[in-house]
Amino acid sequence: MNVAPEKQAQITQIHAGLIVTVVKSLSDPSMMPGLEQALKVSEENGWASLVAAIRKIIKGSRDAGIIQGLDEEDSIIVDAILRGIQNPATLPNPEQEADATLAAPMFAQLIHGAATGDTNALSMLGQMAEQMSSTQGDMARFSTLIKPMVDGERDVDKLCSKIGPQGESLVVSILNELAKLDSH
Repeated sequence: MNVAPEKQAQITQIHAGLIVTVVKSLSDPSMMPGLEQALKVSEENGWASLVAAIRKIIKGSRDAGIIQGLDEEDSIIVDAILRGIQNPATLPNPEQEADATLAAPMFAQLIHGAATGDTNALSMLGQMAEQMSSTQGDMARFSTLIKPMVDGERDVDKLCSKIGPQGESLVVSILNELAKLDSH
């Protein structure tokens, strides 16, 4: 996998809840029903390849070949799960907010792509928004701002009226990145 470490860290942090839940469920069977429910919902929402890979891990496979055929984001998630099984110290902290300075360029690229007709970018944003909406705090509120930004909203006050300082920082950073992309 040839992905910039910052992007890898950002994707791992965005999906921290899932990654940690999978790893913890392997040693705590009482968590498995909740994980199964989350996997079912993820599968219904277009994450079938990722869910299939996670199910292989649950059944005991630890072969890095599980990553074969997965897209970049899914590969990063599965790799983080496998690393977390080997060394729990590598697990991301699901309580930690994603670093806005790392997230902004990625979100801006996806928002710009979706706004200009890139269906893959739109699909990825939809999946990310759905996952973020199941969290608490600024990330959950931020998930509601993605569509307006794709639709062209650039008014900071309008976008940030219901979001805290950390979320506002992310929105401002994304808008700055979008301004650079829109000027090209």
